[in-house]
Amino acid sequence: MFPELRQAVCASAPEVRFEDVRVRAGGRDILEGINAVAPAGGATVLVGPNGAGKTTLLHCLLGEMPYSGRIVIEGGRRMAHVPQQLVVERGLPLSVLEFLALGGQRRPLWLGVSRAARERAVALLASVDAAGLARQRLGDLSGGELRRVLLAAALGHEPDLLVLDEAEAGVDVHGERLFWEVLDAARRARGFTLIMVSHNLPLAAHYATHVICLKKRVLAEGSPRETLTAPLLLSLFGVPIHLYPDQCDLQGPACPQCGALSAPGHRGRLPAGLADRKAS
Repeated sequence: MFPELRQAVCASAPEVRFEDVRVRAGGRDILEGINAVAPAGGATVLVGPNGAGKTTLLHCLLGEMPYSGRIVIEGGRRMAHVPQQLVVERGLPLSVLEFLALGGQRRPLWLGVSRAARERAVALLASVDAAGLARQRLGDLSGGELRRVLLAAALGHEPDLLVLDEAEAGVDVHGERLFWEVLDAARRARGFTLIMVSHNLPLAAHYATHVICLKKRVLAEGSPRETLTAPLLLSLFGVPIHLYPDQCDLQGPACPQCGALSAPGHRGRLPAGLADRKAS
């Protein structure tokens, strides 16, 4: 069962509006008139199949890709980005503490880590449940550990807006769940606006406060319960996906916060047409 969590949104964080955002490359449309809003202080998750334009929309927001239309940030403008991947040489003689100190002190690292930078790095690691990684080499970290260190580095910029592109990808189930937990705790404690891409629909249903469903254009946006419905997910991904008990036959436990199923291995009920074809 999922634990029950209280929702809290800080109104001081920026709202982000996408107004008729279009991207065309290689003679084809990548984004077709995106109109959507990421609410202030919320956790907005972009969902959709591969090639739907999710990462492209983030690149537009980060100023890394030309587009037409407008992206309006109403509020604080300090932005931090947690990348999908960071290639680290396994033999690199750089500890996690030293890596985080790079953004917290002016003197060269070979002169040592200052006391202030050390204390700051330790506090950042503690905020993402990674205090025990301070002395480990960056190249020795697991995928989940590295993701949390990168999140700590991003939080060190004290962002008003935090952007993540599948930052939990390539991590095992436990590591992925832990990443979402520390990310959600950080957002609640610090009050920033979060916009991220994710393919994990159950965790998005549980932790997101707002969902934008993309398939080159916006098919739906709103709360997870309003958007991650069986008919819409079928339109997005082309396969039947059921997250909520009232959309399938399973009489099992559901999360008290979001209503999503937590029973492992549940596949839900096929729509009538598909069920008839499978039976035949």
